Amino acid sequence: MKKLTPLKTDGKETMPNRRIAFQGGSYSLAMTAIVLAIMIVINMLVSALPTSLTRYDISATKLYSITSNTKVVVNALDKDVTIYWIVQSDMEDDVIENLLGKYESLSDHIQVVKKNPDVFPTFTAQYTSETVPNNSLIVECGDRSRYISYDDIYLVETNMTSYSYDTSFDGEGAITSAIDYVVNEEQPQLYLLEGHGEAEIPTTFSEQIEKENVELNTFSLLNTDEIPEEADCVFIYAPSTDISEEEKDLLADYVENGGKLMVMAGPTEDGSLVNLYSLLENYGVQSQEGIVVEGDRQYYAFQAPYILLPDITSSSITDPLIEENYYAIVSVAQGMTVQNTATATVTELLTTSASSFSKTEGYSLTSYEKEEGDVDGPFAVAVEVKTSNDGQIVWISSSQFLDDMYNAYSSGANLEFTMNSLSSMIGENEAVAIRSKSLNYNYLTISDSTAALLKVLMIGVVPLVYLAIGMAAVLKRRMTNETV
Repeated sequence: MKKLTPLKTDGKETMPNRRIAFQGGSYSLAMTAIVLAIMIVINMLVSALPTSLTRYDISATKLYSITSNTKVVVNALDKDVTIYWIVQSDMEDDVIENLLGKYESLSDHIQVVKKNPDVFPTFTAQYTSETVPNNSLIVECGDRSRYISYDDIYLVETNMTSYSYDTSFDGEGAITSAIDYVVNEEQPQLYLLEGHGEAEIPTTFSEQIEKENVELNTFSLLNTDEIPEEADCVFIYAPSTDISEEEKDLLADYVENGGKLMVMAGPTEDGSLVNLYSLLENYGVQSQEGIVVEGDRQYYAFQAPYILLPDITSSSITDPLIEENYYAIVSVAQGMTVQNTATATVTELLTTSASSFSKTEGYSLTSYEKEEGDVDGPFAVAVEVKTSNDGQIVWISSSQFLDDMYNAYSSGANLEFTMNSLSSMIGENEAVAIRSKSLNYNYLTISDSTAALLKVLMIGVVPLVYLAIGMAAVLKRRMTNETV
């Protein structure tokens, strides 16, 4: 066979090929440079866009999103608001930074300004006397301001049910509430009645009404003959002695003329609150002396029949609790019964079981068993009264309803019930309807039998299936090769 002899070439004959290769390489290099330049420009343009257009929130609780409530408040701004971010260099919280970026992008009236306490050590002193931790905020508009501590942004609450701590993020609620406060000089006015040995307002409640921009004032009817005209609601909290006949008449006229009244008053150790409870008699609500005791184990807590777990009736006040499967806890309550009346609409919000009864001995009771003289239930321990002229009363027959301990045991249901009641009377704006977002992990809990089944499937069945598929593939290849 004749062999092929390679053609001989010299250097001159290969030059055109080299030139073509060089030109092709230069073209590729130029195109690569152009593409890189385009990518750099695109990245610069994208980085200049607001974070609301470049970041997407896929978290379960929408931690990085702004609610429609905030958008309503911010879009209505006609005053300039400055949010001072008190933070040291390289100590910025990523979640707070993302949130502040969204506020700034929503309105030209909002400006976020960083203030490094190392550079401006005395800046916060003009707003608060407290020690200001990193990532705290100060919201200012004109001469009005509100300080938001980092501890008010990340909330840690005790969960009495699981004996653990629940952590939540309330940055949006705190900032939007602060914006609403600094731009509006007129806020709802809650007037607290004094002069009857009333208990001190619990801390959790006072903090909540401050967040919801309700201004708390105190007044006495002992030195005046009228209820302040600017009062949006009158609050009577845990009195130890009764009101006078004159005070009762003033309060009755106030409600009849469209006033709003909230009362938390239970049995007292000395005497009774006859005049106070007589405010309800005009609306068909009768009070029963003594302390309500439950006979049904499902209706009381902590093995104490006087710590009630009442049924919750559907209403605008209680529906949020029902939807979230919350239980209100009512301790040391006075029973109320409701008869039909044409003067008002009465709703029994919290009710005891048919096995309940009222121990007429009150604080002197010696047994939780029903005895002669005790009055059979069921009773209402919270009612709502609406009069024909827009007057409204929310009455809870326990002085301990708002205690921090019972509120914690109810997982915040008692406070939510109270705030829902207050909102129904003075109105709830968009700023205060924002709830905190849970940061707790959601665990999947399965039974032992399900766990055993999953182990068998993952350790035994699934590997065997893959082994069988592999063996079948090998056999098929061998049979194909033998046929060929």
